[in-house]
Amino acid sequence: MIKYFFKRLFQSILVMLVVAFVSFSLFTFVGDPVNNMVGEETSDLERAEIREAIGLNDPIPVQFTRFVKNASKGNFGISYQLRRPVSELISERLPATLELVFISSLIALIFGTLLGVYTGINRKSFVSDIILAVSLLGVSLPTFVIGILFIYLFAVILGVLPSFGRGEVVSIGFWTTGLLTISGLKAIILPSVTLSLFQMTYIIRLVRAEMMEILQTDYIKFARARGISEKKIQYKHALKNGLIPVITIAGINIGTLVAFSIITETVFQWPGMGFLFIQAVKFVDIPIMSAYLVFIAFIFVMINFIVDILYYFIDPRIRVKSESANG
Repeated sequence: MIKYFFKRLFQSILVMLVVAFVSFSLFTFVGDPVNNMVGEETSDLERAEIREAIGLNDPIPVQFTRFVKNASKGNFGISYQLRRPVSELISERLPATLELVFISSLIALIFGTLLGVYTGINRKSFVSDIILAVSLLGVSLPTFVIGILFIYLFAVILGVLPSFGRGEVVSIGFWTTGLLTISGLKAIILPSVTLSLFQMTYIIRLVRAEMMEILQTDYIKFARARGISEKKIQYKHALKNGLIPVITIAGINIGTLVAFSIITETVFQWPGMGFLFIQAVKFVDIPIMSAYLVFIAFIFVMINFIVDILYYFIDPRIRVKSESANG
């Protein structure tokens, strides 16, 4: 177990160092940072002094080491456009993005599992065919198209939900949330459902396939022969084993939701990190772009690391393989 843990930890650190180098390259090789920090009237002498002061004349390995140390502390410098520390900007936008991703993941996991189980058990029913057909639309249509359609239907025609913004928020210490206000709850419905659709589709089809396969296995037939009720077989034995790959997909897709929330946040003007990143790209705000890249990679790496550890405890085959490899 210890060797398996440290092996995965080493791989995670290695991936983060590669991402850090890519992020560092944005600072170093995409334009001149000094030109982004000063105006046209700044003299060459002043520019040279600034380059020396911020360490741009140091060797690349020294600059990269300094960048990694600062990044590990959450220090990515000052935004070129907003003239504020990037860490402050991210901490202000982080709650909005994480709440959106959390609600979207919850919707996808709950409804995806329920619908997947239903279509797996009742695979020849008309309702199952409808569910699968609608799920195909969820994965086929681009997210921005679905978002615009939702806005047109629920905000413009029906007028029951807001079309943009986060609604009223309250502060709980350092965290700001809209989940404790009526307007905040209404505001998160459309963007969270929009963001959850493609993940829900994958979970529906994955759970359906797993249920159909497991229900044909010998131990399920043996359980039926013993007289165990069909409901208990389906939900206690089959579903329990069918959820193992769902854990992997759901975990990895959380990172995907954070990354792809850019589109949803832009459509609904949701004040999260994705919307901040789009504004940074527009103004070539390298510190924000670099910080966003490192942050998204960190989420992906941490989720994969946690999923690997959970897999070790859930799937006995991995434990046996790991123990065999250790001799």
